[in-house]
Amino acid sequence: MDRLIKTLPAILKASGASEEVAEAACIAAWSHAVGEGLSSHAAPLQFQHRTLVVVVGDNIWKTQLEQMRGQLLSRLNSVVGQELVKSIEFRVDPKTLAGIRGPEAGKVRDGARSLEYKVPVELLSAAAGIEDAELRRAFLGAATSCVKRLEDSET
Repeated sequence: MDRLIKTLPAILKASGASEEVAEAACIAAWSHAVGEGLSSHAAPLQFQHRTLVVVVGDNIWKTQLEQMRGQLLSRLNSVVGQELVKSIEFRVDPKTLAGIRGPEAGKVRDGARSLEYKVPVELLSAAAGIEDAELRRAFLGAATSCVKRLEDSET
């Protein structure tokens, strides 16, 4: 996992301004940047317009993490190798947090709700090569989200 995290800056640079790659990188970097203790109480939900939306289980965790916002931003941007994240928004949503932490293979997160969606076989095949479960989840979530958005824009 550490070797993969160290490649994030190069991946981001090679991808240009791809919002999907930036989102996947931020989500993958979160656990590494904040550590296991915090990542079990707060999970990244989405990354849009340089803001990482993180769900927490209750107001106590929200307050604690808001006080650490500057430090978390610094750590996260250090992991991705550039000032990619400008702000972190914390939302209290225990159901979504439980859903992110629980087994949700085959579902796509759309805001605070989960939608049933058949994950393309090509994505599952690509994800099978990722050993780290958290990184595999982040990859599948970002890639499936991207495919779904593309499909929705075609209809």
